[in-house]
Amino acid sequence: MSEEKKNGEEVKTPVSFIEQIIIEDLESGKNGGRIHTRFPPEPNGYLHIGHAKAICLDFGMALKYGGKCNLRFDDTNPVKEEVEYIDSIKEDIRWLGFDWDDREYYASDYFGKLYDFAVDLIKRGLAYVDDQPADVISSQKGTPTQSGIESPYRNRSAEESLDLFERMNQGEFEEGTRVLRAKIDMTSPNMQMRDPIIYRIIKASHHRTGEAWKVYPMYDFAHGQSDYFEGITHSLCTLEFEVHRPLYDWLIDQLKTGDYRPRQIEFNRLNLTYTMMSKRKLLELVQEGKVSGWDDPRMPTLCGLRRRGYTPESIRKFIDLIGYTKVEAINDVSLLEHAVRDDLNLKAPRVFAVLNPLKVTITNYPEGKTEYVSLINNPEDESMGSREIPFSREVYIEQDDFMENPPHKFFRLAPGAEVRLKGAYIIKCTGFMKDGSGKITEVLCTYDPDTRSGAGSSNKKVKGTLHWVSAEHAVDAEVRLYDRLFNHEDPAGQKDEDYRNFLNPESLKILKDCKVEPSLRTAEPLDKFQFQRLGYFCVDYDSTKDHLVFNRTVGLKDTWAKINR
Repeated sequence: MSEEKKNGEEVKTPVSFIEQIIIEDLESGKNGGRIHTRFPPEPNGYLHIGHAKAICLDFGMALKYGGKCNLRFDDTNPVKEEVEYIDSIKEDIRWLGFDWDDREYYASDYFGKLYDFAVDLIKRGLAYVDDQPADVISSQKGTPTQSGIESPYRNRSAEESLDLFERMNQGEFEEGTRVLRAKIDMTSPNMQMRDPIIYRIIKASHHRTGEAWKVYPMYDFAHGQSDYFEGITHSLCTLEFEVHRPLYDWLIDQLKTGDYRPRQIEFNRLNLTYTMMSKRKLLELVQEGKVSGWDDPRMPTLCGLRRRGYTPESIRKFIDLIGYTKVEAINDVSLLEHAVRDDLNLKAPRVFAVLNPLKVTITNYPEGKTEYVSLINNPEDESMGSREIPFSREVYIEQDDFMENPPHKFFRLAPGAEVRLKGAYIIKCTGFMKDGSGKITEVLCTYDPDTRSGAGSSNKKVKGTLHWVSAEHAVDAEVRLYDRLFNHEDPAGQKDEDYRNFLNPESLKILKDCKVEPSLRTAEPLDKFQFQRLGYFCVDYDSTKDHLVFNRTVGLKDTWAKINR
């Protein structure tokens, strides 16, 4: 439990098992009372919301308990790494609200130290060069219930392994012909301890070290040692690394010279329904043109969510809601949608937009007349004030808000029916017009001049209230209606079928002829609004002053909140 103040009183709030460990370590004075974490992304793709869970934990715990958090790029595979990814990762972390100050590190900072450590292991008889190809080495690992087979090179002399390892790094051998393995225990029940590969040959230019190295450390070898070099106290990672922990500890034991050692702690990954979290598969979607790029608003990437209109506060709130445990689970994406809807409800100005316009002519309203009606920008926040929008003889309403033959309890516009145009007048339908195909193209109405909202001159009530936009003053806009990228709740879990088969063909609909109120003419990319009665929308990067483009962030309907009442 941790203590927080509410209404001036201290109250105890539950904490995760990880936070409890940190509290106990601080209370016992472990590591000199230090808290030092790290976030270690591989620069081989863009961060997604799953990484946000780790970011919030690593940076959040350091921030909460007066510690430090390093940003360390695990750049040990030059074939897959790009500077573009490094820049995007830094942008995403800052967008989430965290900073690493001057503590930006790279695994490549330690290539010299790691190589020397590998040499030391060879000299001590704890590592050897293996000439076998990777598939043979893998086949010799055995199974969890059957011991592995020792490599014929396992007892190679330290002198010969040292010579071969140096020549590997000089580029004398081709990729895949030799590796360096730790010599641990081929009978261990933990497969990770059966002489794991710790170095392999890669002949590719590195984004920071160029051609200096021809051998590169494996993740398991670089990760724990980098933690040790940086003085990390709590190495927080996801559950798939739990079986790697004995190797992490074994390597630290061979390296450490005193009492200090980092501690690896594992927590459950963030999995979402209707979502794919595999970076490899997300890259495939980008490369195959299934999406427009890493920042496609249908992607679970942080840059995609940002472009769609999600806020960093909503993502952090969502992560707080799901918490950290030792149990893998799939979280309902509607909870994430609830979090952003809840946040935008407090922040987003309310505006009028008509996505599928139908013209309404108010026949008894004076031609050429324009008046302005005042509307509150956000009833949840009075400080956001109000705005005035124009009203005229011709307005646009949604096509769905008129029916020629309405069903019972249809409280919108229909022949003979009355509705209020929000903020303006009550109108009554007196007729409509169709084109040659029978499609309704215009609705004719009259208005009651004594029913203007706020005028106080009429007590007349109607059951329906519609949003609208003055036809004369409307601004043209394109609206992109985004939905879930997959139509299966667990596309990643269907092992017998290609995940591409579950792509949702209705995940994007583009509406070209939308009309929005004139106040939106000056909207800038990433500005967020509630289109009244329609949902929350965000200005897209493609938007210009001459061509407004909006992305739907999320609808108004909150299914998660209803389920969890």
